[in-house]
Amino acid sequence: MSGGATRAWALAAALCLLVVALDQGVKALVESNLTAGESVGLIGPLDLTLSHNQGAAFGLAGGGGAGLVLLAVAALVLVGFLFARDPARPWMWVAVGLVGGGALGNLIDRALAGEVTDFIDFPHWPPFNLADVAIVAGVVLLAATYLREGETG
Repeated sequence: MSGGATRAWALAAALCLLVVALDQGVKALVESNLTAGESVGLIGPLDLTLSHNQGAAFGLAGGGGAGLVLLAVAALVLVGFLFARDPARPWMWVAVGLVGGGALGNLIDRALAGEVTDFIDFPHWPPFNLADVAIVAGVVLLAATYLREGETG
């Protein structure tokens, strides 16, 4: 493995760990200060509302259980495969670190509690958490890196 590839893997792993730590830390803070369903207004339409779901991101596919765990693991394997093919691709380590950290953050919740803790609450949108934000941002960045290549390549 080249020096650039080794560095990319190390950066992706560090970002992944940072996302997991932030996600789990904020979830613990919210869990210790709010009761389920309790809502605290933050800024404008943004509230903190403690909720739990057994579904996928944003509460979709409620009650997915083992199927959602397998889907998350499959997604991690796919992202890892794409990264392994070209770890030096610009921004790839960021996308992989975000997706990996978000997926692991929610998998930890499922493993420990059988459900995911959500707390970011906007009107007309299901509650979500930092792991969900990281996953969505990572997938968008991953898609952008491949779309950009299509424009220039």
